[in-house]
Amino acid sequence: MSNILFPKIRGLTWDIVKTPTFNTEIQESLAGREVRVQNFQNPIWEFTLHYEYLLNDPRFRDDTEATPLEALVGFFLARGGQFDDFLLNESDLTNRLEDSVYSGQPVGTGNGVTTNFQLLRNVGGFMEAVQNPANQTATVYLNGTAKTQGSDYTIANGLVTFTTAPPNGAAITADFTFLHRVRFHSGTSRSGKEGIEFSNFYYQLYECKEVQLISVRK
Repeated sequence: MSNILFPKIRGLTWDIVKTPTFNTEIQESLAGREVRVQNFQNPIWEFTLHYEYLLNDPRFRDDTEATPLEALVGFFLARGGQFDDFLLNESDLTNRLEDSVYSGQPVGTGNGVTTNFQLLRNVGGFMEAVQNPANQTATVYLNGTAKTQGSDYTIANGLVTFTTAPPNGAAITADFTFLHRVRFHSGTSRSGKEGIEFSNFYYQLYECKEVQLISVRK
């Protein structure tokens, strides 16, 4: 497991596909009645990215001295294909801050006893658990008053642990940057092994028709 961010690379097209998925077991009786079992409460997210062009011109190297093609190939190789997971900032794909930056998110209500509260993000009314706030940091408020991370509370895997239990009825909210924890997914090369295909369609220009990522949980 690594905390490195998926690189923001020129050439990504706008046709980004993201798919929230669940796993539900359904049993149907002879009378047609169903029994459904929801295997997990929060979705697994799948992303499909298309790179229309990836420059491999040495005149266009980034801060790491890599061309866009080398940056993507190198990142895939360093992860060992599907082996290692990493972090994804959705705003880097969409250029829309609201896809990752959340403010005033409800976390819970104090009862004077409970000290642990999971960070949550509101997705159209669905409260999704947040395990990976950027750098495991968030600004947490009690009744609108900001508390200090490190002395008033700590965060691990998105779980906020208060030094002292919030008082009964205290509204707990938080500001944070949300990151997905993902790994490479599915891609199969011509040899039948996991891989990503890069097509050289013009001098120093490549394309990558499909990069698939899937979220993972700790």
